[in-house]
Amino acid sequence: MSTTTAELLKGAAELFPDEVVTSANVRHLDLPFGAGRFALITLDNGFDHTKPTTFGPASLANLNTAIDQVEKEAADGTIVGAGITGKPFIFAVGADLKGVELLKKHDDALAIGKGGHEVFKRLAGLAVPTFAYYNGAAMGGGVEVGLHCTYRTVSKALPAFSLPEVFLGLVPGWGGCALLPNLIGADKAVSVIIENSLNQNRQLKGKQVFELGIADAIFEGADFLEQSLIWTANVLKGEVSVERAEVDRGDAWDQAVARGRSIADGKVHGAAPAAYRALDIIAAAKDGNLQAGFDAEDQALADLIMGGELRAGIYSFNLVQKRAKRPAGAPDKSLARPVTKVGVVGAGLMASQLALLFLRRLEVPVVLTDIDQERVDKGVGYVHAEIDKLLGKGRVNQDKANRLKALVTGVLDKAEGFSDADFIIEAVFEEIGVKQQVFAEVEAVAPAHAILATNTSSLSVSEMASKLKHPERVVGFHFFNPVAILPLLEIVRGEQTDDASLATAFGVAKKLKKTAVLVKDAPAFVVNRILTRFMGEIQNVIDEGTPVETAEKAVEPLGLPMSPLVLLELVGPAIGLHVSETLNRAFPERFTVSPNLAAVVKAGKRGFYTYSAENGFKPELDPEVAALLKQGDVVLTEEQVRDRVLDAVAQEIRLMLDEGVVAEAQDIDLCLITGAGWPFHLGGITPYLDREGVSERVTGKRFLETGVASVPA
Repeated sequence: MSTTTAELLKGAAELFPDEVVTSANVRHLDLPFGAGRFALITLDNGFDHTKPTTFGPASLANLNTAIDQVEKEAADGTIVGAGITGKPFIFAVGADLKGVELLKKHDDALAIGKGGHEVFKRLAGLAVPTFAYYNGAAMGGGVEVGLHCTYRTVSKALPAFSLPEVFLGLVPGWGGCALLPNLIGADKAVSVIIENSLNQNRQLKGKQVFELGIADAIFEGADFLEQSLIWTANVLKGEVSVERAEVDRGDAWDQAVARGRSIADGKVHGAAPAAYRALDIIAAAKDGNLQAGFDAEDQALADLIMGGELRAGIYSFNLVQKRAKRPAGAPDKSLARPVTKVGVVGAGLMASQLALLFLRRLEVPVVLTDIDQERVDKGVGYVHAEIDKLLGKGRVNQDKANRLKALVTGVLDKAEGFSDADFIIEAVFEEIGVKQQVFAEVEAVAPAHAILATNTSSLSVSEMASKLKHPERVVGFHFFNPVAILPLLEIVRGEQTDDASLATAFGVAKKLKKTAVLVKDAPAFVVNRILTRFMGEIQNVIDEGTPVETAEKAVEPLGLPMSPLVLLELVGPAIGLHVSETLNRAFPERFTVSPNLAAVVKAGKRGFYTYSAENGFKPELDPEVAALLKQGDVVLTEEQVRDRVLDAVAQEIRLMLDEGVVAEAQDIDLCLITGAGWPFHLGGITPYLDREGVSERVTGKRFLETGVASVPA
């Protein structure tokens, strides 16, 4: 180990007081077929096999020390090669983010980048060939340490492989941006580094890693290391030759970078720097100058670590990985009752999606009811068709497909369907009288212990339960569309909901693999209330006279997944109008009902835009909608629109917190990230409002303490 590297890592380690240290143990093997003595480094943090292995300064120092030993053995001819692998099921998942967010100085952040590079580069510099054996989950620095090796193998059972840094507000800073395009070509590298990251951190499986050319060989998970070592022996003896496709360093490289910029523009609209910094490094890597690329990674890493985007990204990561697993205010899980059968009132699209979800996750009987046999048959048919799709994709085998289909049934008689159900959820028309009638009918036939859940998006759960004999078992269970994709589940406690019912609801949510957030029974709950206030201000400025295009572009700096009016189209103008009317009745001083939106709904329009192949399917204002719009003469600039929208959202969030709709601001952010696709790089919404000074301007104080999702003071 060089003195410089040792000092660098020692100094950095002092900044990571709570690092879970990864060991790097060297053991020696005699390779098969007389190939020679081999050194194998195993990364292990000493925890159980489900806990990820990470890299902080002390962990990098341990790896550096292991490489010291291997380097001497390689130099004196004691070994013919060296490899690196992880503990069972986990290779390594990158940098220790707990320490990164504590850094306060640019030089300290720069040291982290340089430290990782200095250690990993030594693998490439050894006097013998090096091998990375991706035996399990590999992300970030875990991927990058392998990129510095001469060869790589991957397990077919590998569940997750990614360079997620851009998703969090960083760049792959330990070789990823420079090495990957030089290994597999710029276009594939852009897909891994930019496209996958900005698509909610999409993960690669083992087969994809091999097909992309990142790994040179792929083996079954059961005997992965043994097969990798046999392959290694054959490579070292010259009996296996590794051939890689030639990298195109011409126009294809430039086109790949341009494609990456287009993807970034479409996702973050220039509002988040990480993707663009990564693309700059990929562009510069075209000439193959790796050291220049490493230096650029160091600088980008340091700059981004000291920016708000990363802090917000880590904040978001902690919300969905930690807070989501321990919902604030959830009752003792020991109170939860078992659920062995589920009833679904309704057989429309939403109800059918719910039936499919309960069926797949709980694998218990699910029965649908509706007002006529045609609707019931259609709902059951939808579930069967979706299971057939899973079968066709190899997601389930024939036996399981048959078993799941047999578990879902449909009946007209609620007494017949629900007399032995433990959990019954309604997904009928969003009108309080209809839902009260449905619950009255269900209560008359359901067992005394059964939970009665409503998927209402905005109506009062307490009012829905008010005419029942046992309102204590009614709970809000608000899913978000598409049900199979969006993780959020708002669990609403009515005024009389008891702990056992609530605990059962949370238990079911966990089995459904949903992110459950406890919400007070307040109009529109969390996501719909905030989005309706947000959308309401956009509609207000349009009604007053601001052009539609200006109003839409005004909020692009937030980097939202889609523009407000495109989101309205996804939700459905009629639903948007209904929610705004509900909130207008509750809070008429803040929530308006747009006459233009009402006109669009009355005209039966599905949105404000049309799409055509001639225009590349980009949204264009529908001429028929334009003719419906009645606007005033108050025209605002983009900045004025943005200020007005953000001020309204900040005000609403403060009121919601004061009302106790959720426990803390963190719950609001968790809801927006998992239920509305709010960008990770914003940290939801409250960190953004804090960073932009909106929180203090509107409410007189920040939503989060200084240093939470922001650079420490």
